[in-house]
Amino acid sequence: MRRMGRITRARAPLAAAMIGLLLIGLAACGSGAGGGDASKAPDYQRALAGAPKPLAALYGQANQLLPGGTSAFEQRLADLKGHPVVVNKWASWCGPCRVEFPWFQHLSAKLGKRVAFVGVDSNDSSAAAKTFLGEYPVPYPSYADPGSDIARVIKATVGFPGTAFYDSSGKLAFVRQGQYPNEAALASDIKRYAN
Repeated sequence: MRRMGRITRARAPLAAAMIGLLLIGLAACGSGAGGGDASKAPDYQRALAGAPKPLAALYGQANQLLPGGTSAFEQRLADLKGHPVVVNKWASWCGPCRVEFPWFQHLSAKLGKRVAFVGVDSNDSSAAAKTFLGEYPVPYPSYADPGSDIARVIKATVGFPGTAFYDSSGKLAFVRQGQYPNEAALASDIKRYAN
């Protein structure tokens, strides 16, 4: 019995540490990560005026949550051939997605005349996604992906968020699993892979 007591006492700090890590992880992915401020979004209309026709058509569906699954998403990629595409997989409940979204807002306004941006809302409810887009408006649409079918197409199946980069020929060039550390790192990957 004495030996079991030592083992239990020895494992208690490990158990406490594991519980602490679990709570930190849940907090990072929870909806308590803070809401966005739609008034801080760029002036997309002015920033993207004069975009090429395929990009202008994309931005004509700004901030919408589109149905259609993988077939609609793949048709959109085909329609954008000739332009590099950045695809961001997100969910309204994902804290790291909320951190990244302002960077996508800014970079899509800055680079959107040359690079297409598309969102994929995975494992989420439409109502929550629409509320999220009201807080973080973007000039491009997102495709509803409740079963992660589109996430599998873009090979962004490990956690949230995920960002896929397609070159101008339509070839998947790179997939980033997880949150970017800052906007500069995201901009660097756009420059490197979305060409």
